Amino acid sequence: AHSTALPRLRDTHYNHPRIILQDQIFDFFTSFDKILSMTKNQQPAKTFNEMVYDVVARIPSGRVATFGQIANLIGRPRCARFVGYASNNPASWNLPWHRVVFKDGSLCSGFAAEQYRTLKAEGVNFTPEKTVIMSEFQWDPERDSVPVDIRDFPLVF
Repeated sequence: AHSTALPRLRDTHYNHPRIILQDQIFDFFTSFDKILSMTKNQQPAKTFNEMVYDVVARIPSGRVATFGQIANLIGRPRCARFVGYASNNPASWNLPWHRVVFKDGSLCSGFAAEQYRTLKAEGVNFTPEKTVIMSEFQWDPERDSVPVDIRDFPLVF
């Protein structure tokens, strides 16, 4: 019997033990999200990645959010690193990931030049060391009138 299912990306391209372990840990945590948050009609709730994508899509132009801030907003305060892993999904690359920075305002390596250029065009100011001035430009969902409880909104990408 021939299977028509596509192989998982990690099975075809990423067979480094560290990447495989990272994927297994992520799968472990996201499977609990699905099982524990079933609704009355047995529809699975959003996965971790879907909740991250909802928040990233709501970061307004001219503002930045940190990986930790996004993790806090979805109720998973110790999962900032997994927010970063979620950004590696090609299906989410249409989202404004350039508005997500590290907690000190520094830009993501490998993406810093493009991120700097795009944020500068949106009116974000930087220190001479090319870090975002977080006190002025960090996104505050209450101030910027974006609801904190994003579970009531559909996935936007």
